[in-house]
Amino acid sequence: MKRKIIRINEALCNGCGLCVQGCHEGALQLIDGKAVLISELYCDGLGACIGDCPVNAITMEEREAEAYDERAVIERMIPKGKKVIHAHLKHLADHHQQDFLDEAEKVLKEHGIVVPQYRNEVSVPKHGGCPGSRSVSFVRQHEAATSCEMQSGELTHWPVQLHLLSPTAPYLKGCDMLVTADCTAYALGDFHWYLKGKCLAIACPKLDNSLDVYIEKLTAMIDQGGINTLTVMIMEVPCCSGLMRICSEAVERARRKVPLKVIVVGVKGNILEDKWV
Repeated sequence: MKRKIIRINEALCNGCGLCVQGCHEGALQLIDGKAVLISELYCDGLGACIGDCPVNAITMEEREAEAYDERAVIERMIPKGKKVIHAHLKHLADHHQQDFLDEAEKVLKEHGIVVPQYRNEVSVPKHGGCPGSRSVSFVRQHEAATSCEMQSGELTHWPVQLHLLSPTAPYLKGCDMLVTADCTAYALGDFHWYLKGKCLAIACPKLDNSLDVYIEKLTAMIDQGGINTLTVMIMEVPCCSGLMRICSEAVERARRKVPLKVIVVGVKGNILEDKWV
């Protein structure tokens, strides 16, 4: 599957080992004076090691990699002691990885280990790449607006661009996913009515690169992310139909079967089609 994972520039690495200390999951080791990613299985892709590198030798990228395995990580971590376990749990909590936290606590209890207190210590991550692509979920509080105020929208998470979304983001679990062409929100006056209660992903099949990545990512959102339904909103123009093909192929490839719906928006902002397929 394609997911976020680190890349180490061996030419820049000075072998200081700070990243190894920062990676509580045990994905990094110093070998022959260079930091090495020894197992993709242990790299959670959250980038704790990036901020520890003084020479910027570690970057984040999205590529084919083994799926991260929280059970394997926490079992490997148990012999390291409670301080390391605590740091790992806090790291997951800082990045809102509730599914991984639930799995970690389950494994600890299976081993008869008291789960360290970490929930009241959560802080905003200092590292992990561009703040604009950091995964965040939030709950909307709707209030009556005055005549000179804008109503708040229905967006419940960030980011929304499909390339930037993580297939295992916790807010995807059990959600109804709305995948829309970029232009629909500008053409459709009541776009947020259709967005209400859904997780959003936006894409353009004509202008975006690596459309195969979109198929793989949507497939992972169905199988690993656990979405319940997939709704595709496209414009009536021919190039927009590519987004429907991408979503249809993802549904076909996925092991889990989820309902697929299509909404077609006219260039004048009217709904031309709204049906399950």
